[in-house]
Amino acid sequence: MNNTHEKAYFAGGCFWGVEYYLQNIEGVISTQVGYMGGTTKNPTHAEVVEVIFDNSKTSFQEIAKLFFEIHDPGQINRQGPDIGDQYRSEIFYTTENQKLTSQHLIDTLRQTGHQVATKLTKAPTFWPAEQYHQEYYTKTGHLPYCHTRKKKFT
Repeated sequence: MNNTHEKAYFAGGCFWGVEYYLQNIEGVISTQVGYMGGTTKNPTHAEVVEVIFDNSKTSFQEIAKLFFEIHDPGQINRQGPDIGDQYRSEIFYTTENQKLTSQHLIDTLRQTGHQVATKLTKAPTFWPAEQYHQEYYTKTGHLPYCHTRKKKFT
């Protein structure tokens, strides 16, 4: 990675839908789905999307805003029909700026009446998911079943 590239990690339900939306942001270089934040190698981890982006073309804030708009951050350990702590809402930050920006967006959402249960956690080890999970909706031609965009920021 060069000095304008940055990594960010988002958990917001099934990683297929989160990746579908985040991979198409201008300035996003690559995405990869995987697991983070558990106490054993896979079962207690959240489904996560790793986003590598060029911060000279887009910002962490713009990506995080879209993240909050494509899932319900008020739901705890679920997203739509998907239930379990692997579907929790969590941002795994890699920099102090990502943490502060995320907290600011959470505060903004709460001030406008939104419930937010999203956790902020320093990024632990990222475990890539199996290949068949990568770019799932691009490969299958299907659309996300539990992620839709709902404008929450002005």
